[in-house]
Amino acid sequence: MKTFKILNIFLLFFIALSHAQVNIIPRPMEVSIGDGFYELNNKTAIVSDEISRNQADYLAAILDDAFGTKTKIKQKGRGIVLKINPEMKTSLGNEGYYLKSSKKQVLIEASSNTGLFYGIQSLRQLLPSDFEFSKQLHKKVLIPQVEITDKPRFGWRSFMLDESRHFKGSQVVKNLLDQMALLKMNVFHWHLTDDQGWRIKIKKYPNLTKVGGYREDTQSLRKSDERYGYPHQGFYTQEEIKDIIAYAEERQILIVPEIEMPGHAMAAIASYPWLGILGANTKVPEFFGKLDDSFNIADPKVYQFLTDVLEEVFELFPGNVVHIGGDEVMFDVWKNSEMIQNKIKEEGLSSPADLQIFFTNQMSSFMESKNHRMMGWNEILGANVHEWQEDADVEVEQKLAKSAIVHFWKGNVDLINEAVTNGYDIVNSLHSMTYLDYNYKNLPLSKAYSFDPIPEGVDEKYHDKILGSGCQMWSEWIPTVQQMNNHVFPRIAAYAEVGWTSKVNKDYEIFTKSLEDYKKRWEILGIEYYSDFK
Repeated sequence: MKTFKILNIFLLFFIALSHAQVNIIPRPMEVSIGDGFYELNNKTAIVSDEISRNQADYLAAILDDAFGTKTKIKQKGRGIVLKINPEMKTSLGNEGYYLKSSKKQVLIEASSNTGLFYGIQSLRQLLPSDFEFSKQLHKKVLIPQVEITDKPRFGWRSFMLDESRHFKGSQVVKNLLDQMALLKMNVFHWHLTDDQGWRIKIKKYPNLTKVGGYREDTQSLRKSDERYGYPHQGFYTQEEIKDIIAYAEERQILIVPEIEMPGHAMAAIASYPWLGILGANTKVPEFFGKLDDSFNIADPKVYQFLTDVLEEVFELFPGNVVHIGGDEVMFDVWKNSEMIQNKIKEEGLSSPADLQIFFTNQMSSFMESKNHRMMGWNEILGANVHEWQEDADVEVEQKLAKSAIVHFWKGNVDLINEAVTNGYDIVNSLHSMTYLDYNYKNLPLSKAYSFDPIPEGVDEKYHDKILGSGCQMWSEWIPTVQQMNNHVFPRIAAYAEVGWTSKVNKDYEIFTKSLEDYKKRWEILGIEYYSDFK
C-alpha cells in the first residue's frame, strides 16, 4: 500500500512538472512531454487545405518574420500540419484543439479555425521568447515533443478598454488585441462613449464627435480642481473601426461596443443639449465621477436618436451583442423632472428604476428586431447596488427582458443567484476582483488570479448561465499608454487563465513561473509591465 502511494505521489509530481515545463498561459487542460524535439527551420512548410488557409497564412507571417524567408504552404506532406476535424467538436467544442509535436512534424487539429488559431497560440509559446521579435534572424529552433489536449472553461473571456475618458488610438488597440490573442481571450469590450468623451463617428449626428470628442481640459487628481492644462480629443472614424474589427476577426476576437444609456451621457448632451433632462451643458465635462444629467428617455426624439445611433453601430460591428451600460443613473434629476414623472405615471410605473427597466426593455426589443442582443451592467435588473441610492427609487415591478446579458460588477452572490435562477445569462466582472484601474495594493496579481467567475453558493445546475468573465481597464486616472500597460500587465495574463483554465488545473506558482517567458516578450515589445507583483 505504501509503495502504491509513493508511486502516485511521483506520478502527480511528474504531471505537475510536465505542466510547469510547458510554459503556456493560459495553462492547458492536458499536457504530456516526450524525450526529443522537433526542429523548426527556414525550410519548414505549413500543410493546410483551403478551409484552414487563413490560419496557415497567419502562422506563415510569423515564421517569415523570424526566418527572413517565405514559408511554403502546401496541401500534403510534413511540416506544421493544420487539420480541421469536425468530429472533435463533441469532445473539445468549437475553441478546443489538439497539438502534437514529434520528431517528424507538428500537428494542430481542431473542429474549427478558431480551435486551430488557439493551437497556433500554444505553438508560439513553445518557441523562444524572442523568436518573433529578434533583430537577428533565426536559422532553426527546437520545439519540445509534447502532446496537448485543450479547451476553455468559459466561452466569454473579455478585456475591456475605456477610451471615453482617455483616447488611445488604433495602434494601441491593435497591440492589445495581439496580446489578447496570444492569451486566448476572445471578447474585446470597447467602451466608446461616456460623460467625458464620445469616440465613435456617427454620420447622422456629426456633433457627437465634433463636440463630444473634444474636451478643453482634464481633472488630474481625484477630489481636486487641478487640471492638466491642455485639451484632450480623439475619435474613431467608421473606416478606422472597420479596420480594427477586421484585425480582431483575424485573431478570433469578438468586439462588443458599449454605447452608454441612459446615464453617463454628458458628452452626447454637450453635442446636442436637447438630449438631456437639464440641457444646460454645452461642453464635455473636464471632471470625473457620477454626473447628474442623463438622456431624457421620456422624449420620443431622444428614443429616435438612440435607435439611429444603434442602427449605425449595427452596420459597423458584425457581432450581435451591443452593451448599453445602464449603470449609475442619478435618479434625483429624474424625480425633479416633470417630463420624466409624467412618463412614469403614463406607463403605470412605480419608480425611476422601474422606468429605467421599461426603457431598457425598449432598447432590448429594438435590438432583437435587428437580430442583436443587449448587454448591460447589473443595474439594468433594478436592484439597489449603491449605498447612495434611496430604496424607494428602486422599487420595481417591471421585469428585464430575458434575452439580456447581465454584466455583473457590483453586489453579492445573492444578486447573481437571483439573476441565474430567473433565467438570465451572466458575465461576472466583480469590480473588487477585476478592475484594472485599481492599484496592485488593492488588487494584487494573486488576488486577480484567484477570481472565480462562478462564486461559491451558486447551484451547479445554474453554472452554465455564467458565460464567463471580463477584466476592465477604466481610464479616468490612466492618461498614458505607459500607465495603462503598467495596470494591465501582468494581470491580464491572470484573467486569461481565469477564463480558460479549469479550476483543478490552476496553480499560481506554475503560473508565475510561466510569466517569466511572457515578461521577456513584453520587454522586447516595450510593454512596461508591473514587476513588483505578489
